[in-house]
Amino acid sequence: MSWLTAFFGWLTEFFGNGANWSGPDGIPMRLLEHLEFSALALALAVVIAVPLGLLIGHTGRGEVLVAVTANLARALPTLGLLVMFVLLLGTASSWPVIIPLVLLSVPPILVNTFEGIKGVDPELRDAAYGMGLRGGQVLGQVLVPVALPLILLGCRLSAIQVVATTTVASYTGLGGLGRFVIDGFATKDYASVVGGSVLVVLFALVVQILFTLAQRVTVSPGVSRRLKVR
Repeated sequence: MSWLTAFFGWLTEFFGNGANWSGPDGIPMRLLEHLEFSALALALAVVIAVPLGLLIGHTGRGEVLVAVTANLARALPTLGLLVMFVLLLGTASSWPVIIPLVLLSVPPILVNTFEGIKGVDPELRDAAYGMGLRGGQVLGQVLVPVALPLILLGCRLSAIQVVATTTVASYTGLGGLGRFVIDGFATKDYASVVGGSVLVVLFALVVQILFTLAQRVTVSPGVSRRLKVR
C-alpha cells in the first residue's frame, strides 16, 4: 500500500500548497486556460462538422469524405500533429495548437452527425415529405431532433478528447492544466504531476456530466424512450 500512501501524500502536498492557488501559474488560472483552449477548439469543430454532417447525411453526397475523415482520425498521431503545427507556425499565438485540436475534434462530430441523420427511419422521412414539408424543413423539424442523441454523443466524445489532448499540448509550451504534469516531470515534482493529472480527470468527468445533462434537457422524451427500447 506504499504507492497509495505516496499518491495521497502527493495530492495533499499539491492541493494543500497555497502557492498552487494563486498567481499566473496557479490552479484557477491554469484551469481557466484549459477551459478556454478546449472550448474554442470544440466550438470551431462543431461549427465545421455539424453542418457538414447534416448536409452529407441528408443529401447522401460526400459519404466518402466521412469515411476518409474517420480513418484519418485513427491514423493521425496526436503529439506529432501538434509539434508539426508549432514548428510550421511558431509559438507567437495559441493558434498553432488550436488548429490541430480542431482537426482532431472534427471526425467524431462529423461521423456521428452523419450517422444520426442517415439512420433516421426512412418511413419517418417519407411521412414528413408527405405532409408537405420541404427539404430544409424535414431536416430541421424531423431529422435533427431524432438524430440529436448521436450528434450530442459525437460532441461529447470530441470534448473529452480535446480536454485530454490539450493536456498533451502543454508539451509544446501551451498553458492549461497540462503544465503541472509537464513541468512536474521536468523537475521531478511528482506532487505536481499527480495533482495536475487528477485535475484533468475531474475536468473530463465534469464535461461528461454536463453533456449527459444537456442530452436529458434537449432530446425529446419520445426519442429517449425509443433509444431505451432499442
